[in-house]
Amino acid sequence: MKAARLYGPGDLRVEDVASPGAPDAGWVKLRVDAAGICGSDLHNFRTGQWISRSPSTSGHELTGTVIELGEGVDTVAVGDRVVADSRFWCGRCAQCHAGKRHLCASLGFVGEVCDGGFAEQVVLPARLLHIVDAALDERVAAMAEPLAVALHAVRRLPKTAGSVLVVGCGPIGGLAALLLSRSFAGTVLVADRNQARAARVARVTGATIVDLDRDAIAAATANAPLLAAVEATGSIAAFTQLLGVLDSGGAVAMVGIFHGRLDIDPNLLVEREIALLGCHAFADELPDAVRMLGELSDPLLALIDREIGLDEIPAAYERLLAGKSDGLKTIIRMRQPVELA
Repeated sequence: MKAARLYGPGDLRVEDVASPGAPDAGWVKLRVDAAGICGSDLHNFRTGQWISRSPSTSGHELTGTVIELGEGVDTVAVGDRVVADSRFWCGRCAQCHAGKRHLCASLGFVGEVCDGGFAEQVVLPARLLHIVDAALDERVAAMAEPLAVALHAVRRLPKTAGSVLVVGCGPIGGLAALLLSRSFAGTVLVADRNQARAARVARVTGATIVDLDRDAIAAATANAPLLAAVEATGSIAAFTQLLGVLDSGGAVAMVGIFHGRLDIDPNLLVEREIALLGCHAFADELPDAVRMLGELSDPLLALIDREIGLDEIPAAYERLLAGKSDGLKTIIRMRQPVELA
């Protein structure tokens, strides 16, 4: 079968490899139907920060069809359509026992500690799989995991009236804007230096595009205070600008993956009572995200940037790293059918 495997920073190869064998006890073999390229995939490719084994098949945003069960698996059946939880937790540490698996002391991710979904087939623990409606578009199903990440960030924000600003209209920022447009009573603002991408998010979600400028935001909010924001760029410059436009008492849900270190005066946070809220993956939001997929299908499809095959993944990485995208998500669709076992 074909698989996209990461050997090291900047070294991603689409290769012919052996199909996985029979799954071990508690594991399940899937035919991968679709997968999404995540910003963290690009970050790992660029920096090698999370490479723990080489080579490894990338891809943690995936949906597939169950084709074989390991011993003792009774939570899914052959033929079920599923999506995968991306988190690979230990189940033994204090955080896992507290139900905070996203903060597991030895947390890893699918596509890192085990092979992921950029392949025609994959074997995963049954505990990670969630059944989805068989009639659901596979492109929509592949967006369950990033939708859960966005939902976690949105839920980390305090309840507030007025406006909320999403900085960065990439996959997580755009999905956060979509969720806020459905649940937030006030004005949803979005900012992104990629004008085409910001325009698409605004068109799909009804959000208002603004510059990271106090006067522009004041005009868009009718001078109401801005007390909530989602930072989804990972840009030090954008984050610094965001702190300059957020009003005192505001909170920032930080979900972007940063390149570089912050250099800020902590007194700014103290004197203005600004809360910085780290948002790592998701907690228990994936089942809720799965339930939302049906009603969100149309806007999710409208946010897709491009559909590609496995062979096109390296070129897609180059395009996305160069910022040449006006949509949110590149979806890989598998076109070789595999007979059920």
